[in-house]
Amino acid sequence: MKALHVELPDKLAAEVEAYVRAGWFGSEEEVIRAAVTDFIRRHRVELLERFMREDIEWALKLGKAAP
Repeated sequence: MKALHVELPDKLAAEVEAYVRAGWFGSEEEVIRAAVTDFIRRHRVELLERFMREDIEWALKLGKAAP
Protein backbone atom coordinates (compact mmCIF):
# COMPACT_ATOMS: atom_id res chain seq x y z
CA MET A 1 0.00 0.00 0.00
CA LYS A 2 1.29 3.47 -0.82
CA ALA A 3 1.33 6.14 1.88
CA LEU A 4 0.38 9.72 1.04
CA HIS A 5 0.62 12.87 3.12
CA VAL A 6 -2.56 14.94 2.94
CA GLU A 7 -3.10 18.41 4.37
CA LEU A 8 -6.70 19.40 5.06
CA PRO A 9 -8.25 22.71 6.02
CA ASP A 10 -8.93 22.83 9.77
CA LYS A 11 -12.70 22.64 9.35
CA LEU A 12 -12.50 19.55 7.14
CA ALA A 13 -9.96 17.90 9.46
CA ALA A 14 -12.33 18.50 12.39
CA GLU A 15 -15.13 16.77 10.48
CA VAL A 16 -12.87 13.79 9.76
CA GLU A 17 -11.96 13.59 13.46
CA ALA A 18 -15.63 13.79 14.41
CA TYR A 19 -16.45 10.75 12.24
CA VAL A 20 -13.73 8.78 13.98
CA ARG A 21 -14.81 9.90 17.47
CA ALA A 22 -18.42 8.99 16.66
CA GLY A 23 -17.28 5.49 15.74
CA TRP A 24 -18.21 5.66 12.06
CA PHE A 25 -14.59 4.93 11.12
CA GLY A 26 -11.70 3.33 12.98
CA SER A 27 -9.18 5.97 11.96
CA GLU A 28 -8.71 9.17 10.01
CA GLU A 29 -6.97 7.13 7.32
CA GLU A 30 -10.13 5.05 6.85
CA VAL A 31 -12.19 8.22 6.34
CA ILE A 32 -9.79 9.52 3.70
CA ARG A 33 -9.66 6.14 1.89
CA ALA A 34 -13.47 5.95 1.85
CA ALA A 35 -13.76 9.52 0.53
CA VAL A 36 -11.22 8.99 -2.25
CA THR A 37 -12.76 5.64 -3.23
CA ASP A 38 -16.24 7.18 -3.40
CA PHE A 39 -14.99 10.14 -5.44
CA ILE A 40 -13.28 7.88 -7.97
CA ARG A 41 -16.34 5.61 -8.30
CA ARG A 42 -18.67 8.56 -8.83
CA HIS A 43 -16.45 10.44 -11.29
CA ARG A 44 -14.57 7.70 -13.15
CA VAL A 45 -16.45 8.03 -16.46
CA GLU A 46 -16.47 11.84 -16.32
CA LEU A 47 -12.72 11.94 -15.64
CA LEU A 48 -11.92 9.44 -18.40
CA GLU A 49 -13.98 11.45 -20.90
CA ARG A 50 -12.25 14.67 -19.86
CA PHE A 51 -8.78 13.13 -20.23
CA MET A 52 -9.70 11.72 -23.65
CA ARG A 53 -11.00 15.13 -24.82
CA GLU A 54 -7.80 16.80 -23.62
CA ASP A 55 -5.69 14.21 -25.46
CA ILE A 56 -7.68 14.69 -28.66
CA GLU A 57 -7.40 18.49 -28.43
CA TRP A 58 -3.63 18.17 -27.87
CA ALA A 59 -3.28 15.87 -30.90
CA LEU A 60 -5.34 18.18 -33.10
CA LYS A 61 -3.24 21.20 -32.09
CA LEU A 62 -0.06 19.24 -32.71
CA GLY A 63 -1.34 18.19 -36.13
CA LYS A 64 -2.14 21.79 -37.09
CA ALA A 65 1.32 22.93 -36.01
CA ALA A 66 3.10 20.34 -38.16
CA PRO A 67 4.31 21.60 -41.58
